[in-house]
Amino acid sequence: MTTVRYATLDDLDLIAPLFAAYRVFYEQPHDLVVARAFIGERLSLRESVILLAQNGAGSALGFIQLYPVFSSIAAERIWLLSDLYVCDEARAQGVARALMNKATQHARDTGAAWLELSTAHTNTRAQALYDSLGYQLDTVYRYYSLTI
Repeated sequence: MTTVRYATLDDLDLIAPLFAAYRVFYEQPHDLVVARAFIGERLSLRESVILLAQNGAGSALGFIQLYPVFSSIAAERIWLLSDLYVCDEARAQGVARALMNKATQHARDTGAAWLELSTAHTNTRAQALYDSLGYQLDTVYRYYSLTI
């Protein structure tokens, strides 16, 4: 059975390997030191909310990381669903859906207007999940970024 709960700094050793694997998916080098430092800083500074999925034995199966954002146009809080990862052996077992459902509940509980996310154009598996959960592809705004 999968449970999803809010992670704390005490969960750093469970989340860091998942985060390192997540970064590899996006073509970054596997670096557990970087992963642990980044997640540790986010949790200690309370700059993000991390939802952790575990099996009945307590093994980490996946996570979602949410960042608070505010919409000036809507004058409301939104949550940026920045990271979603499920370990290979737990895929196709409903773990990602359970994490997404918990993220939706978190957004509701905190009075957010919506959840926002982006994914790689090639990540069709994730896109199918988002479509099945009612997420809408943005056709109004074009997103840009500037590397600093």
